[in-house]
This record gives sequence, C-alpha cells and structure tokens, in this order.
Amino acid sequence: MTIKEIKEIKEKGLLLFECVSGSRAYGLDTAASDTDIKGVFYLPEEQFYGLDYVAQVNSESNDEVYYELGRFVELLIKNNPNILELLATPKESILFKHPIMNNLSIEMFLSKQIKDTFAGYAMTQVRKAKGLKKKILNPLPIARKDVMDFCFIVQGYTTVALKNWLKQENYNQEQCGLIKLPHLKGMYALFYDHDQSFQYSGIVRNDQSNEVCLSSVPKNENEKAYLFFNFDAYSSYCKEYREYWEWVEKRNEERYKTNQQHKGGYDSKNMMHTIRLLQMAEEALVTGRLNVKRENREELLAIKSGAKAYEELLAKAESYINRIECFYRASCLKDQPDEKLAKEILVNMRKELYAE
Repeated sequence: MTIKEIKEIKEKGLLLFECVSGSRAYGLDTAASDTDIKGVFYLPEEQFYGLDYVAQVNSESNDEVYYELGRFVELLIKNNPNILELLATPKESILFKHPIMNNLSIEMFLSKQIKDTFAGYAMTQVRKAKGLKKKILNPLPIARKDVMDFCFIVQGYTTVALKNWLKQENYNQEQCGLIKLPHLKGMYALFYDHDQSFQYSGIVRNDQSNEVCLSSVPKNENEKAYLFFNFDAYSSYCKEYREYWEWVEKRNEERYKTNQQHKGGYDSKNMMHTIRLLQMAEEALVTGRLNVKRENREELLAIKSGAKAYEELLAKAESYINRIECFYRASCLKDQPDEKLAKEILVNMRKELYAE
C-alpha cells in the first residue's frame, strides 16, 4: 500500500485518526521544520480477512506514517514511544479523530515499561549522536584506499609500506608475483620479473581489487621480500568508507550545516531528542501522564542549536537515567498494559467498524 492508496482509504472513510506529529506537536518547531503527519487507519474487511494485511504505510521521506489499527494497538501494548506519543497527541495537533478512537486512551496503555522503551530509545539516540560525532569529526577523503595501502614489506624487525618500498626499489607492481606462505595468514613471498618473461599476475589486478593476486613462480626463483596484507584492517576500512559516503549522500544538509556551525562535533538534534525522551519518561513515571507538548522549548532548542557541550549532555542524560530508575520503583503506573482487555477492545472496534 502506498501513500496514494491511503488517500483512497481516506476517501472511503477508513481513516480513524490523523495528526501533526514530531517537532510541531512537541512545540519545538522552527521556521525550517518539516511537517510530519501520522495516523491510524483500518483495512477494508475483505482485505483484513484476506491475505493482503498491511501493517504500516510510509511516504518515501517518512514524513507521513500511518498504522493499521491492529498494528497500532500491538505497539501501544509494547509502550512504543512513537505510538504512545501519537495516542497522547495534544488536541490542537489533531487533524481528524473518528469517534471509535475514544475506546483507546493513554491511561489504558501507559505503564512502567516506558523505563525501558523511552530510555532505551533515548540511548539509541545517544549512540546515533556518537556515531555521527565520529563521522563529523573524521571526514573520509573521496579517493578510496586500495589493497596495496594495506600491504607491508617485512624488513628485519619492522615493516615498510608496500607503495614506498616499490618506489625505493623502482619496481612496478604489475611485474611482481606472490605466493602464499603456509600457516602464516596474510603472508606472501614476493618475486620480481625484470624482463616480464614469467608473466606474473602482479600484486593486484586493479585499484578496485579486494584481494592480492597469486602467481605461478618457477622453482629456484629467489624471493625479493616478504609481504603482509592486513586484510582485517582493509575490510574495516571498506565498511567505514561505505557507511561514511552513504551517510553523506543521505544526510539532511540543513541539519549537517547546523552541526558544523555549532562546532560541538555531534548531532545536536539527536541529543535534543535524547533529553526530551528522558524528561518525558521521568514525568510520566512521577505524574502518570505523558506530556507530548514540551514546556521547556527554550532549553531543548538550545541543545538543538549546539549550545551545550557533548560531554555535558551525556552527563545530563546519565543523571536522568539514574533518576528514572529511582522513580520507576515508586511510580503509580501499572507494570504493563492489560493485554487481554486491549485485545477485547480491538475486536469490538473491528466488529463495530465492519458492521457500519
């Protein structure tokens, strides 16, 4: 199912709930903020009972996300942060609400599970911020290193980079031949064919090769050196290089510019969401209510702008986590939602919807 098809569902009256979510629902929007829309729908009866169940529909940019009613209740039972926030959306952010949605209330689902789901999601944001910090502070050159950058020549008790050694010896890599050394992973004997009579394969076929080449070397030929190929380091580099340039290709340039400008070297938006999630979890454990709209807009937007040091924010997050652990034990929230009751309500909602 596509967003185009969800429009058809709206036209057929199968939409149950729709609201503005994200920064605008949190009260944290700025002039540059996108408008995120989330909602709940139910499938036509024949599709629900057939073989074409659709749990969720996203737009390509993920700015619009709609959940099928069954999936929505399933995630509510698990206290998924995004779904609880959706159910607790402030009235001013609700675009449409079918009366049957009044059967579902935040009080039915909000439970002590948020200690793990909200805090767990918050720590995911911290890890994202850490990963992005590494990418922001350590940009990789466009030119990709090749296998020979991870090859070294053994000289006594030390090693020399292969490319430097070839230059010193005035050798061409294409005229080199390698044979494996038994029982020594990554170690090769290197031979050189001065007049190209043996047609060695060279050290690599081209700069896109992911392995060194082996050659057939005549007996009685004398090796020129011993070569070590650090394959593990090469594999790690390739993974890091691929992830970095995928990130560059997909990154939000506006967000990246903000991170560059504040010079904190981390993704400040991720850290803002970390603190927001932890604050919401603490409030919910203490008051029994989930407040989507934030009262501390200035504080959170200051974090988003990069006004706080990364280490300061990590310490703040850790402090919240410790407090959440304490509040968890004394919280008035139930341990977990009544799953049996939720399922009964879901079944009754479907019966009512399909009877219309």
